[in-house]
Amino acid sequence: MAQDRYYATGKRKTAIARVWLTPGSGKVTVNKKTAEEYFGGTFKTHEIAKPFKITETEEQYDILATLLGGGKSAQLEALTHGISRALLEVDGEHRLPLKKSGLLTRDPRAKERKKYGQKGARAKFQFSKR
Repeated sequence: MAQDRYYATGKRKTAIARVWLTPGSGKVTVNKKTAEEYFGGTFKTHEIAKPFKITETEEQYDILATLLGGGKSAQLEALTHGISRALLEVDGEHRLPLKKSGLLTRDPRAKERKKYGQKGARAKFQFSKR
């Protein structure tokens, strides 16, 4: 291999995951901790392995990720998105299976802003006729 480190960015809501893939044994390091430590036990850590299962590259790459913003769930989805995009850098052949499983699509949903004269984005203040 000419290059042995692949980088990609994954996003979800306000969470951003910077992901580096290096050939290895499947070790996952998130913000200088193991995935189990960072996400608290086996909190959906099988989601991290999803892109690897789809592309049949389990335990071939080590993951080094830096996560910022959002909550744990959004960070996990951003990480999965980042891994998927990094796998594309490794081999363009992975595009079709990853695309079919929806892992390359950035989830556009975000919190709607609060409007002035209202209690929230959609909630209004209580109306009293008399």
